[in-house]
Amino acid sequence: MGWEKAVAVSELPENSRKVVTLKGNKILLLHQQGEIYAVDNRCPHMKLPLKNGKVTAEGAIICPFHRSAFELSTGQVAHWTPWPPVVGNLMAMASQPKALPTYATKVEDGSIFVNL
Repeated sequence: MGWEKAVAVSELPENSRKVVTLKGNKILLLHQQGEIYAVDNRCPHMKLPLKNGKVTAEGAIICPFHRSAFELSTGQVAHWTPWPPVVGNLMAMASQPKALPTYATKVEDGSIFVNL
């Protein structure tokens, strides 16, 4: 693991998000409620992109495809595949809950760094 320069702080204002590729990994950076988060841009359920997922007031990101929700700070599962009704429940049984990979971030010299 090591710190990788991602973007300038000015490129990620409050309430914004950006996907960056670091060491071959697509990382979703989010600036929410004064915190900068870095998570894998793929939902661990079906590997679909999370970039357009809703961020809740509780600090979770919701997959825009199947509505699984993950805590931004830890990656822990808040809700697992509740959508669509009935089918979502069947899909949840077929795939066990998996945490979303998260990465430590730091701001240094006007840039955001991610620890991969």
